Amino acid sequence: MSVPLLAVDGLSRSFGKLVVLSQLDLLVEAGGIHAIIGPNGAGKTTFFNLVTGALGPDVGHIRFDGSEIVDLPSYRRTALGICRTFQNIRLFGSMTVLDNVLLGLHCRTRGGLLTPLVGVPFRRPRAEVGARERAGEILELVGLAGTAARSAVELPYGQQRRLEIARALASAPKLLLLDEPSAGMNTQETIELEALIGEVNRRGVTILLIEHKMSLVMKLSRVVTVLNFGQKIAEGPPAAIQRDPRVIEAYLGSE
Repeated sequence: MSVPLLAVDGLSRSFGKLVVLSQLDLLVEAGGIHAIIGPNGAGKTTFFNLVTGALGPDVGHIRFDGSEIVDLPSYRRTALGICRTFQNIRLFGSMTVLDNVLLGLHCRTRGGLLTPLVGVPFRRPRAEVGARERAGEILELVGLAGTAARSAVELPYGQQRRLEIARALASAPKLLLLDEPSAGMNTQETIELEALIGEVNRRGVTILLIEHKMSLVMKLSRVVTVLNFGQKIAEGPPAAIQRDPRVIEAYLGSE
């Protein structure tokens, strides 16, 4: 059997007396789109924070590509190939669209951060030229090729969402964690996002998705994990999850 790209075993996290995650086991196979759903407060974003190293677990193991990473800092996990977007957009608004993506490329380049940001004339080193070309390719992929010179804050909301995905892709992730990427999007923007996520996945990036729009989850995901009050209550293909009485009760309540 192949080793799962991400393997979580017995993961728990509390804040004081509040148990946010309890003994969570979860496997994410390479190459797929795996969704995590559940009511507000189910522990979904806390799980992302544990996987990326923003938080440490009380107990449990996190293995990535077969290696334990639970004690690694966030930047080491990024270097291994784990990157994320956030529920609330976290762009550098005063910087250009291009420079936001170049920041994402920083962990894959040998140069420092200062070089691509200083606006003085100089002969660009080969590494920086390559980084700018790669950033342009990523902006093309997400549909923002014509916006490179604009300030990030000037972009419409849906484009800011895509820019955050572009910056995450710049780090060349093996596993991309998307935290409610369609939040605040209208119908057309959501359709475009669905196409983008599918294309990113077809290019070999495994995706772990938190999402409240069930139409998006059901169309894109191969596996859906359902959390409620920090515990996994169901897991399986989308069609089975839609019919699961435990999931229906979690979302709609019992009679």
